Amino acid sequence: QVQLEESGGGLVQAGGSLRLSCAASGRTFMITMGWFRQTPGKEREFVAAISWSGASVDYADSVKGRFTISRDNAKNTISLQMNSLNPEDPAVYYCAARPRAGPRRVDYDYWGQGTQVPVSS
Repeated sequence: QVQLEESGGGLVQAGGSLRLSCAASGRTFMITMGWFRQTPGKEREFVAAISWSGASVDYADSVKGRFTISRDNAKNTISLQMNSLNPEDPAVYYCAARPRAGPRRVDYDYWGQGTQVPVSS
């Protein structure tokens, strides 16, 4: 079993920055890890994903150039550096993981509880 715990959420002003982290515990050899987000009334959407080595990353078009995903396998953590936050970014952000490669925008086995990221204008 794998547990994922997000941290770092909180109120930030539009144009500001925030860094989210996700710590994995339990069975921690997660080849693919990623971030998703969800707002009320909408489906959860892909934000970013990263491979085990960190050499392969993928971003949603809406965050490309503003968000950066990274991972530290020694600490079993991934992070999401979010810059230039805008009014379309507020959501609950979820960490996701799976012990295999494959398309990085779907098919995750494990999810965190989510962390809220509100953005004030």
